[in-house]
Amino acid sequence: MAVAELNVLLAQGVAVEPHRPWPRRRVSGEGWALAVEQLARGACTLVSLWGDTAEVHLALLDERTGNLVVLSHDVDGGRFPSVARAFPPAARLERTVHDLFGFVAEGAADKRPWLDHGRWGLSAPLGARLPVSPDAPTAYSFLPAEGESLHQIPVGPVHAGIIEPGHFRFTANGETVVRLEERLGYTHKGTEAIMRGADLAHAAQLAGRVSGDSTVAYALAFARAVEAAAGVEVPPRAVWLRALLAELERVANHVGDIGAICNDAAFSMLHAHCAMLREEVLRASGDCFGHRLMMDRIAPGGVTVDLDARGTERLGSLVRLLRRRFPPLVELFDNSASLKDRAVGTGILKAELARRFGCGGFVGRASGRNFDARRSPAYPPYDQLSFHVPVLEAGDVNARVWVRAQEVEQSVNLIEQVLAGLPGGETRVAVPPLPAEGAALVEGFRGDVFVWVRVSSAGTVERCHLRDPSWFQWPLLEAVIEGNIVADFPLCNKSFNCSYSGHDL
Repeated sequence: MAVAELNVLLAQGVAVEPHRPWPRRRVSGEGWALAVEQLARGACTLVSLWGDTAEVHLALLDERTGNLVVLSHDVDGGRFPSVARAFPPAARLERTVHDLFGFVAEGAADKRPWLDHGRWGLSAPLGARLPVSPDAPTAYSFLPAEGESLHQIPVGPVHAGIIEPGHFRFTANGETVVRLEERLGYTHKGTEAIMRGADLAHAAQLAGRVSGDSTVAYALAFARAVEAAAGVEVPPRAVWLRALLAELERVANHVGDIGAICNDAAFSMLHAHCAMLREEVLRASGDCFGHRLMMDRIAPGGVTVDLDARGTERLGSLVRLLRRRFPPLVELFDNSASLKDRAVGTGILKAELARRFGCGGFVGRASGRNFDARRSPAYPPYDQLSFHVPVLEAGDVNARVWVRAQEVEQSVNLIEQVLAGLPGGETRVAVPPLPAEGAALVEGFRGDVFVWVRVSSAGTVERCHLRDPSWFQWPLLEAVIEGNIVADFPLCNKSFNCSYSGHDL
C-alpha cells in the first residue's frame, strides 16, 4: 500500500483517542468497503479482525513502511459487511467473531461455526450470552469433494503422544491427498472473556498462557500494547532483557522443532541430539530467570527478574555450546540423503499464498515473504542490534528447516550482542491507570503476535484481543498437503508447527 492510499483510509473516519502507537478510525460502510478492496487487491496486509461490544475492528499493515491502522465499523442490528466475501483469508476470523459475539458477516460464503462446537451451554459468550438447547446439533459440515475413487480419512482430535487436539479430515485418491480440511477449537479456553475486568498483572499472566511455547512473545506483546496505551517508556535494561528472553525462546523452539521434523522422517538420532540441545537452553533459562519457559518474566512496565553476573556467565557458556554443537547437526541434516529425499519438494507453499495470507515467521520467509516484526514495524532494542532475516523461495519442508536453522544462528548472535551491551539501571516502572487503547506487533518464533487492548481508568482490562500467527498458517497447511501423499502429512504439519492453543484463544 502506498502512503497516499493509507492516508485515504485514515481520512475515511473519525479518530478514536487515545489509541497508540497507531491510529484508530471509526469508518462508515464506504470506508470499510474501501479497506476490503485494498485487501483484495493486495495493497495491504490483514493483521487481524475481531469483535467488540458494538463494533468490529480491522487491523491493516503497510509492510513497506511498517505503518499500521485499526479501522472500526459499527455493528448495525448485529450485522457488519463481510471482509471474507472479497478476501477469503479473513473467513475464520469472521466466523470467530460470530461465535464469540453473535455478529453476522453479511455476504460471507462460509457461515459455519469455528470455535463454537455447540458445547459451551450458551452462544455469543462475549456478546448476548444466549442459552443453547442441550439438544442443539453439534455435527460439523465438512466441505464435500467429488470424484471417482475418493475416500475420507478422519484423524483426531485425539492423537497419539502428548499433543493438543485437532481434527483433520483427509479426502484422498489412494495415497494422494485431494483435500484436507481442519476442525480446530477443541482447546478454547475463553481467554478473552477471562481477561475482561482483570488487573494488568493478572492479564499479563493470562496473555503469557495463550500458547505456552510462546509465553515470552505473548507477554511482550501484551506489555508493549499496555505501555503504548499508557504512554510509558520502559527502562533500557528491561528492554534489552526482554530481547534476551525472546531470543532464548526462539532458539529453544527452533532447535526442538528441527529435531522433531527429522523424527517424522524417521531420523531419530538427529531428533535426540536436538532434544538434548533444547534441554540445555531450557536449563540455562531456568537457572538464569527462575523458569524454564521464562513464564511471567515480562510484565507491563518492564521485567520481573534481573540478570546477575553469574547468569551472564551461564548464558555465555550456552552461546559457546550452541556454536559448537548446532552447526554439526545442520551439516548432518544437509548431508543425509534420506532426509533430503523426504524434505525437498514436499509440502510446497507458493509465494503468492504466503503473501496473500500475510503468513508470518519461518513459514512465510521460506516462501519468499520478507517480513519480520523486529525489523518492521520494529521495536527496541532491535534497532540497535545487528541481525539478518533469512528468506528463501522454495517454500518446501526443506526450506522451512533451513530458515529455522539460520534463525538459530542469528538468535545466538543476538544473545551475544545483548550480553555484551546490556545497560544498567532499573528493570521496571509503574504503569499509571489511564483509560486508553494500545496495540503491539511482536515477532515470536512462529511469526508476528498481535495484541490490542483497552484499559479502563481503574487500571483493568476492558477488552483485549490476542492474535496468534497460526491463524494465517493453519489454512495454508491445508493447501500445501494437496497432491502429497498421506504419509507426508506429519512432516508437513511439523514443518509448520502451528499452535492449537494459540489459535483457539
